[in-house]
Amino acid sequence: MNTVDAKRILETALICAPQPVPLRELRVLFNDALGADTLKVLLQELQLDWAQRGVELVQVASGWRFQSRPQMREYLDRLHPEKPPRYTRATLETLAIMAYRQPVTRGDIEDIRGVAVNSLTIKQLEDRGWVEVIGHRDSVGRPALFATTRQFLDDLGLQSLDQLPVLDDPSGDTDVLAAMAAAARGLIAPEAEPAPAEDLFRNEHVDAPAGIQEST
Repeated sequence: MNTVDAKRILETALICAPQPVPLRELRVLFNDALGADTLKVLLQELQLDWAQRGVELVQVASGWRFQSRPQMREYLDRLHPEKPPRYTRATLETLAIMAYRQPVTRGDIEDIRGVAVNSLTIKQLEDRGWVEVIGHRDSVGRPALFATTRQFLDDLGLQSLDQLPVLDDPSGDTDVLAAMAAAARGLIAPEAEPAPAEDLFRNEHVDAPAGIQEST
């Protein structure tokens, strides 16, 4: 099989796939006749082939997928002019703490936020597939430990947690929360004009990523 045929097969499979496809599954397309290194080279070539188009080939935590470029968002939204779903401030802060301090317990989150965490907030993030229980802390009551999921990384277009925005070294807990929430807001609503950190605690909602519907 020549390179052109292999790239065409990869391209077709990825365009038709409803979810990101990991490298090990892409090898199945060729009955393992092509190694992982060869496939990576072909995928990189495909990325270059699509470099001048409105759709791009990207690698996220779960594998490879085609997606629209961020600059196309304005035009695609015209096909679906309904108001985008939005997250509450409490949900955004809770997600930010889980992302940057994981694994964390509900008590850890409450210590950082300074207020009780509504169980419905955590359930909403679990239902979204963005957080999950990965174990229990060996302490009184064995509280559940929460962490983010691969789905969280996929939906925000990240390959790993290392790609989360780097935080400055703030001086106090309130500043820590503000920095984490600001970073999370930037990921969830990157098309929005960035707000000062202190405004995050006055705004009630922030936009959810395109194509993701928020539960009521």
